[in-house]
Amino acid sequence: MAKKEMHFFGGDLHFGAQFYRRDHKAYLAEFNDRNGEPRAGEASVWYLFSEQAAAEIKAFNAEARIIIMLRQPAEMLCALYNMFRCDGNEYLPAFEQALAAQVDRRSGRKIGRRTYLRQGLLYHEVARYTQQVRRYFDVFGRDRVRVVLFDDFAANTAGVYGEVLEFLGVDSTRIPESFPVVNGNVCASTVRLSWLRDLLCDPLLRGKVIAMNSLLPRPVFAALQRIELQLTQLNHRHVARPQLDPDLKARLCRDFAPEVDLLGKLLGRDLTHWKLETESANQTFQPVTPN
Repeated sequence: MAKKEMHFFGGDLHFGAQFYRRDHKAYLAEFNDRNGEPRAGEASVWYLFSEQAAAEIKAFNAEARIIIMLRQPAEMLCALYNMFRCDGNEYLPAFEQALAAQVDRRSGRKIGRRTYLRQGLLYHEVARYTQQVRRYFDVFGRDRVRVVLFDDFAANTAGVYGEVLEFLGVDSTRIPESFPVVNGNVCASTVRLSWLRDLLCDPLLRGKVIAMNSLLPRPVFAALQRIELQLTQLNHRHVARPQLDPDLKARLCRDFAPEVDLLGKLLGRDLTHWKLETESANQTFQPVTPN
């Protein structure tokens, strides 16, 4: 696997100047460490939201295989908001405020200076999974797209992992004995020093540094990226994960109930649990025949 979150594809994703998007040569260079493995890949979450990424990936490699992991919408949006608060994309101090600001943000208002992806602040649109998944089905065919529900992954990590390996056509016999939990429900990330986060996310400063990448030898630019990553990681600290307000979660579950029904029919899964107000992970569910 190459570096995560490169977002090379998705020409309709409007990242700010502080976000480094590689050209074709730089993107291929991220796979230089491949040593003849049958598969190589990368993970960029906004490819799912993009209306163009699926077709661009198909044009790049018609034999590509796509893995999509989906999480219950209300839980996903809460986690997304907290991540955005941590990395500077979101400046509003409360999740409910951010949800209420979506109308303004469609018109370009209530956008923070360090926001790097305005489209991501339209939270409800991010969670419209059905049309996003269908786009990949239409472009690649269902046999080349693997949809994983986070619930299944949490309940049977080794089993889902093995199924994904089989889907990729690689060795599915060497499965780890254990899968340590990373960023579990008991912790979340926040920043130690807001000024350092603001400096590292500053669009003017980062934009100038990124613009220099074509003037610097690749090892030098890569070293600068590593230093930035180390500073970012050192500035993060783990805290108790904020709990989603029960009334707000109930409202979100009601809002997304029609969307969940559509997705369930598309996937042939009973997603009734996604419309409930309790935590959905670590439950098991039976597939159903779509209408």
